[in-house]
Amino acid sequence: MQTDTKIADLEEIRTLFNPKVGHFADKSARWLFKKAENLQGLVLILASELAEHLDFTQTKIVNRNIVDNTLRDLVSDMVFTVPFQDATLCDDLTIYILIEHQSTVDHLMGYRLLSYMCQIWHGQLEEQKNSKVPRSTWRLRPILPIVYYTGAQRWEIPISLSTAMDIPELMTPFVPTFETLFLGVKEEDIETFTQVDHPFGWLMTVLQQENADVSTMKEALVVALEHLETIASENPELHNHELLYLYFLIFFRRPKMEQEQLKQLIQSQTYDKEVERFIMTGAEALIERKIDEGIKQGEKRGQIQAKREFLLKLLDLRIGEVPDTVVHKVSRMRSRSRLDALLEQVATAQSIDDIEWQ
Repeated sequence: MQTDTKIADLEEIRTLFNPKVGHFADKSARWLFKKAENLQGLVLILASELAEHLDFTQTKIVNRNIVDNTLRDLVSDMVFTVPFQDATLCDDLTIYILIEHQSTVDHLMGYRLLSYMCQIWHGQLEEQKNSKVPRSTWRLRPILPIVYYTGAQRWEIPISLSTAMDIPELMTPFVPTFETLFLGVKEEDIETFTQVDHPFGWLMTVLQQENADVSTMKEALVVALEHLETIASENPELHNHELLYLYFLIFFRRPKMEQEQLKQLIQSQTYDKEVERFIMTGAEALIERKIDEGIKQGEKRGQIQAKREFLLKLLDLRIGEVPDTVVHKVSRMRSRSRLDALLEQVATAQSIDDIEWQ
C-alpha cells in the first residue's frame, strides 16, 4: 500500500495535536484508517465473507472531501479502492466510510449516504470521460458504504431513504434501497470486536470505554495492549501505529490526572524510539502553539512558560517521573537561553544526573 511507507511524518503528528485543525474524533479516525490493516479489520468485523475476497495489501486512499451544499457542512469521510483477489469477479471495489461522531442520531443518514455515493459515481464517470473512454463502455464501480459512528446515543433509526419520507405503503417499491454497513462503537458487544482477533477490534474495545471510570478504562487498555503485543515482532510498523492511536486517545479523552498512569501502561510496551520521537513531536507542537499564542498577545512570559512545560515534558519522556525538586527548580527559571540549553541536554540525557542544573 502506497500510504504505508512510514508510520507518519512530523507535520501529521503536529496536526493531530493541534485542536484548531479539525475535530479530534475526525482526525483520530483518519489516522486509524490510514493503515490498510485497520480498514481490513473494520470490514472483517462487519462483513467477514466479503473481506476474505479483497486484497487489502493493494488498498489505495482516494484523497477527497465532500462539501454537502444541502446540509451546508463539511463531511468527514474517507474513500478507498480495494481490488478483489480474483480479478475476474469485478473491478476494484470502492469503500466509502462516513465518520459520524455527533451525539444526535441523523434520520437523514440514508439520504446523505446516497447523495455522497452519487458524487463518487459522478467522479468515476468524469474520469472515464476525461480519459476518452467510449461512452458505450462507461461503467460504475460498486461502492461499499460504511458508517463509523462513535457518538454516545444509541442508533436505533434505520439507515434508509424511507426514514426521511412520509409515504403510503403502495409507494414503497419506488423508493431506492441499498444496504449499509454500520459500526456503532459505543453500543456494540465486546464479542463483536474481539471475535476476529484483529488489532483494530482491540482498539475499539478501548475507544468504547473512553468515557468510563479510570479502572474500567485501565482494564480495557491492559487487555488490548496484551493482544497488540502479539504483532510487535511480525508487524512493528502497525504495532507502533496502534500504540500512538491509544496515546492520542488518552491525551485528548482522559482527565489530566489520569493520563500519567494510563500513558505508562503504553510505554511499558516494547515500542521503538520512533514512537517516542513522534510523541515528543506532538508535545512540542502543543508547546509551540502556546508560544505562538503568547507572541500574538505580546506576552514574553508565554514563551518562557511554554519552554518550561516542554522541558518538563521531555524529562518525563526521556527519564520518567520528574522529582518535585526539579519541577520546582524549572518553574522558577526566567531565562530563555538557559531553558534552551537545558532542552539540548535533556534530548541526549540518560538520567537526571546527566543534566547540569547550575
